[in-house]
Amino acid sequence: MHRRTAISGLAGLILSAGAATAEVTLTAAEITTLLSGRTAIGEWNGRPYRQYFNSDGATIYAERGARSALGYWRTDPDTAEYQSWWRGSGWESWQIIRRDGMHFWVNQDGAALAFDMVDGQQLNWPPE
Repeated sequence: MHRRTAISGLAGLILSAGAATAEVTLTAAEITTLLSGRTAIGEWNGRPYRQYFNSDGATIYAERGARSALGYWRTDPDTAEYQSWWRGSGWESWQIIRRDGMHFWVNQDGAALAFDMVDGQQLNWPPE
């Protein structure tokens, strides 16, 4: 009887661990809610960035010490993707996933980059 109890307990732990690392791909509506009127904060190519997403589809990308860039964003309900447009690159698509309470941009190759969200336009950098 002890062996059966131990196996049941182990199975419960494995299921709990699996649930803790559950990954959810956001829908287009969830992406719109997540981004609209908020700022993403993360690292891109090893450089800290902040990106504000206006609810009208404009976006501002800022890196410390660099000139900000103005672009556009939208979501595609058919593919459940975030799409951004930047001068020189055109429209690019990304999925957004949530894993363990964190958000990640996922490119077409499957590379995932973590980011945090804060309310409002917060493009100013805190003092170093």
